Amino acid sequence: MTYEEATTRPGLTLVEFFASWCPHCRRMMPIVEEIKEIVEGKVAVCQYDIDEFPAEAEAAGAESVPTFIIYNNGREVWRKVGEMPGDEIIEALQTA
Repeated sequence: MTYEEATTRPGLTLVEFFASWCPHCRRMMPIVEEIKEIVEGKVAVCQYDIDEFPAEAEAAGAESVPTFIIYNNGREVWRKVGEMPGDEIIEALQTA
């Protein structure tokens, strides 16, 4: 899914901007995989490597990695940068 599709689709979308060389991003990878399993069929989860998608990262204002953004019906409703427990992201999705 393109970044534009991810940010304009109906429903909830979790977007992550990451970098393969980032130790914080690497530590978040298994957490994001677990979140994908938990929200499968309810929330779209889209991940973009900033080295492969620099224009998208710039458009989103993702200046640090990992950056997590939740969109609800195409509107940004939550954003957080850095490592965090998966429960924090799940809770943000539930209240978005």
